[in-house]
Amino acid sequence: MHALYDAWAAVNAFMASGGPVLFLIAGLTFFMWTLIFERVFYFHKGLKGDVQGAVEQWEERSERKSWNAHRIREALISRVSGNIDDNMDMIQACVSLAPLFGLLGTVWGMINVFEVLAITGGGDAKQMASGVSMATIPTMAGMVAALSGVFASTYITRKAERETQLLEDHLTMDH
Repeated sequence: MHALYDAWAAVNAFMASGGPVLFLIAGLTFFMWTLIFERVFYFHKGLKGDVQGAVEQWEERSERKSWNAHRIREALISRVSGNIDDNMDMIQACVSLAPLFGLLGTVWGMINVFEVLAITGGGDAKQMASGVSMATIPTMAGMVAALSGVFASTYITRKAERETQLLEDHLTMDH
């Protein structure tokens, strides 16, 4: 229990040293990773049912060569592909916003440094260091959040493309 309290205190100290923008970055990162885990869960649990339903609906058709059959096949692929790509744009937006929030934290910290310079005339190095810390920590946090999101987003995007291609392959036109 003592270790948990120490860990909580360390997280609070880190958040305080990064300024209020760090809370925005933490919230954005939490939201982004919630969406990423939702997509991973969908690929492992929900996708199989969607693909199976589309394949069964396609296999029930007696003819598959007409213009109408092609449009029905495209509609089935489009419906499942829409489910596959759900929340992908939101994940990409979060990845793009994370470094911008970090930059906002940098500006916030530099404003604090200039405020200390204006008040003390540059004589208080300890307070200036605090402002520089407040400027660099959110930048680092925003970059870490964005990089983790880029790797996860790349994995999910490739998985989505692969699953869409597999669905297209399953809906054959030849029999």
